Amino acid sequence: MDRIEKLCIERGMRMTEQRRVIARVLSLSDDHPDVEELYRRASAQDPHISIATVYRTVRLFEEAGVVERHDFGDGRSRYEEAGDDHHDHLIDTRSGEVVEFFDAEIEKMKEAIAERLGYKLIGHKLELYGVPLDKADKS
Repeated sequence: MDRIEKLCIERGMRMTEQRRVIARVLSLSDDHPDVEELYRRASAQDPHISIATVYRTVRLFEEAGVVERHDFGDGRSRYEEAGDDHHDHLIDTRSGEVVEFFDAEIEKMKEAIAERLGYKLIGHKLELYGVPLDKADKS
């Protein structure tokens, strides 16, 4: 049983076979697929899955807190497994590639900024947008 399926069951969600396939596809993803890509991958495993089923299932998973939705400025919602490991994202605006990273200095800086402004940081989201250095000077 994959991680997402296990979380869904723990949260009382009924798991149909099609939901299991979608959960497995999401758990095995090392990228941030959108619904169309999830549909392509899931329908390769079960040709009876419709894109509407993928949309409904992803929405259920998001509402249950087992996946997170991201909008990286390209007009598509992308998804990844929700987890305890905090990370930020760097998005290549040319290719759409999403690079996950963690930087302890940035984490300290964000907390220091919040404190300086009179707040205790309880959460944040950092997205950086760029192009590869070898291509940056051609724009």
